[in-house]
Amino acid sequence: MEPPGPDEKLRLVTRNLQEVLGEDKLSALLKERELKIYWGTATTGKPHVAYFVPMSKIADFLKAGCEVTILFADLHAYLDNMKAPWELLELRTRYYETVIKAMLESIGVPLEKLTFVRGTDFQLSKEYTLDVYRLSSVVTQHDAKKAGAEVVKQVEHPLLSGLLYPGLQALDEEYLKVDAQFGGVDQRKIFTFAEKYLPALGYTKRIHLMNPMVPGLTGSKMSSSEEESKIDLLDRKEDVKKKLKKAFCEPGNVENNGVLSFIKHVLFPLKSEFVILREEKWGGNKTYTVYEELEKDFAEQVVHPGDLKSSVEVALNKLLDPIREKFNNPEMRKLTSAAYPDAAKAKAAEKGPKNSGPKNSDPEDVIPSRLDIRVGRVISVEKHPDADSLYLEQIDVGEPTPRTVVSGLVQFVPEEQLQDRLVLLLCNLKPQKMRGVESQGMLLCASSIGEPRQVEPLDPPVGSCPGERVFVEGYEHGQPDDELKPKKKVFEKLQADFRISEDCIAQWKQKTLMTKQGSISCKTLKGGNIS
Repeated sequence: MEPPGPDEKLRLVTRNLQEVLGEDKLSALLKERELKIYWGTATTGKPHVAYFVPMSKIADFLKAGCEVTILFADLHAYLDNMKAPWELLELRTRYYETVIKAMLESIGVPLEKLTFVRGTDFQLSKEYTLDVYRLSSVVTQHDAKKAGAEVVKQVEHPLLSGLLYPGLQALDEEYLKVDAQFGGVDQRKIFTFAEKYLPALGYTKRIHLMNPMVPGLTGSKMSSSEEESKIDLLDRKEDVKKKLKKAFCEPGNVENNGVLSFIKHVLFPLKSEFVILREEKWGGNKTYTVYEELEKDFAEQVVHPGDLKSSVEVALNKLLDPIREKFNNPEMRKLTSAAYPDAAKAKAAEKGPKNSGPKNSDPEDVIPSRLDIRVGRVISVEKHPDADSLYLEQIDVGEPTPRTVVSGLVQFVPEEQLQDRLVLLLCNLKPQKMRGVESQGMLLCASSIGEPRQVEPLDPPVGSCPGERVFVEGYEHGQPDDELKPKKKVFEKLQADFRISEDCIAQWKQKTLMTKQGSISCKTLKGGNIS
């Protein structure tokens, strides 16, 4: 087979990307020689199926003849608010290396064409360390904080390590001797930081290639720290079916549709086609060789969400089968539970001893991760027909249909202040009838302690989307109860320790209530309660 020419190489390198910084340089370089490119991944939470998106691009780079380096950024994982404890770094890096190689093999990428590097293999050298100091003498705190805003976990009292993170990622480009770095568009601020500061040390400005942020198969952005927002690479087939069933995939809606996005960014680039599997009475199987035609048919409701999901389920399980097989031995199972001990304990707790029910039901396990709190958008609000003090709201929490919620806010919040705003909704209370209308959640608000009583809905951080999970800092990994049992009074027990700080930040036992975007807050009610 003849190697691709420069134009075809450029097409392969850039297809499905959202942005390229340095496209002229990229085009010129591809006419001279093969491109050297690296993709890095911090070894934190377990990789999930969204990792197939960058893997698919790596396959494109190799088809274009690029020399590709994959960096397992273990030191970065520690610096990012210690998402990976130092003692687990080695184990997690081994897990990442094994699972990512298994993913690449699953999609047919030849490993011998790739170079695998660990951050600590070169980031602890004398030369690199000296460059970190050199960089710290020219970088401002403002620029370092701004660069990491989308990537480094944002907390109320940030650690110095988070400011070092962008500098290390910039230096990696020089020490890995690459022409380009590839990542998600959420890395853009780190990429522009590298373009600004590497030349200040006398090093070359690199090309930057950015993937769009693809919606998760089961929500907005797939997160490795949110169990229900992702499909794990080792999930059983029945778990894949269950999670895909919950996926947002509204008939005719192609916006933020994670199922369609997965087809576009993973399945189509790999196979150059996608087959919709369906019964003869609904038109039989149909093979699409152009993604846009599939999207058009879905928009026009020629393709039903159920058929789309079941077809993705079949294709996804084909990708996951060899990975499951690789981890189906005692050594790999031991590595998984050692690298992620909290997840292993949680799984054991879910099963519990025989005939005991889930461990979470024990009274001493009243922890905030049992609450299913999500960001919602108020689609409509009106007075309850049978109660002057109650509103009826329709709230979108990222599910196929909005939830009906009844709130006693009439005397505190005008209708127009609720309409279209983002709110926080506790979603796993038992539905309760209020004056004849079933309420499917509780809208969480801050309230003043003194008289007259003041109430304000809590505010999610800027950039939040309906359906995003809200968690208490340090309790990211727990699994919410399917439904909170009223007799157990789990929410009531936890509620006693929810407060608004003096900075108007929502907290539980002085730990921040947050989404992946940042802290939950209110406007004025410092020192107030949350209910």
